Amino acid sequence: MATRRTTSNKRERERSKQAKATAKRERRLDKSPDEDAEIIEFDENSATTEELIERIAAMHEQYDAGQLSFEAFDEEKAELMGLLTARLSE
Repeated sequence: MATRRTTSNKRERERSKQAKATAKRERRLDKSPDEDAEIIEFDENSATTEELIERIAAMHEQYDAGQLSFEAFDEEKAELMGLLTARLSE
């Protein structure tokens, strides 16, 4: 009994996934760690709810870009979420 060949749609999907992965890898390699790094002075005590949410979003972007370690991201996010929860419960 002969083996079945993959369908052309499946091959196209696999090629698309490989091309996407290659492009993503190239973007990561091309981006230097200092590029797009934002140094934001942030005072947690006087920050508004919107500023806290924006800071959390900025941290997510930095973590996704590899500019922030998971430990630092997780610790700071927990602090900001605590502040945000306290502000919203007032």
